[in-house]
Amino acid sequence: MAGILFPGNRKNTGKILPVDSEHSAIFQCLEGHKKSAIRKIILTASGGPFTGQKRNMDTVSPADALRHPKWKMGKKISIDSATLMNKGLEVIEARHLFNLPPQR
Repeated sequence: MAGILFPGNRKNTGKILPVDSEHSAIFQCLEGHKKSAIRKIILTASGGPFTGQKRNMDTVSPADALRHPKWKMGKKISIDSATLMNKGLEVIEARHLFNLPPQR
């Protein structure tokens, strides 16, 4: 989880402001609204190097997954993105940042 913790004072416990793009955008959309008003958060995925391909993933190599069409992100982040591991982590982050169960 990426965020900035602003310490509170005696009256509050502080505030975490998300800096990761998806969560920061959600946070900004909620400005002036109560978190309890959230019904559902939808986290989208670009598909990375496999966008638009109808392919049996059993035949995909790590080299295929590293060929992102738009960005050079380094090996770990590229593989996490191609396998959607990063989306699982984003669900966990949203659960904690916005106090929502994973199904929402």
